[in-house]
Amino acid sequence: MVDDSADGSREDGGSWNGRFFEDFRVGDRYQHRLGRTILPTDNSWFTQLTLNTNPIHFDHVYAAQTEFGRPLVNSAFTIALVTGMSVSDVSQNAMANLGWDEVRLPAPVFEGDTLYADSVVLSARPSASRPNVGIVHIRTRGFNQDGVVVIEFRRTMMIYRRGAGPHRRRPQPR
Repeated sequence: MVDDSADGSREDGGSWNGRFFEDFRVGDRYQHRLGRTILPTDNSWFTQLTLNTNPIHFDHVYAAQTEFGRPLVNSAFTIALVTGMSVSDVSQNAMANLGWDEVRLPAPVFEGDTLYADSVVLSARPSASRPNVGIVHIRTRGFNQDGVVVIEFRRTMMIYRRGAGPHRRRPQPR
């Protein structure tokens, strides 16, 4: 487990602003702080917003006739949510995502499940073409309230080096 107060990881009066490329070490594991309960509205709206017409995600009568007996959460929502959970720890200072690989969905996600996530750093190297960033490769797992892993994937990102990214400027109240 990595201490979020590692030297140099905080700016602007001590508020957490994420890790920079220099802060990543192979083997570091981050337990992402926030969990999130998935509501029926989340599943229905995301499914319809993305034009997914499979009724297993939004038609409770249809879903009741399946082997699951209830709606499945849209897997694209699951990957988006678990990725979002990891941002403050791994990609707050990303210049770009380069890819998601080896996405696995070993167990179903249902409305009402609460998801949590963790990530481990697999590799970190300077970019060969962009001196202002490094390439970080992580493995992230999402698991439900019972500890059952429901999604796992590898993600590759370009992360700004300390001092090389856009400056965060927060206005102060007058």
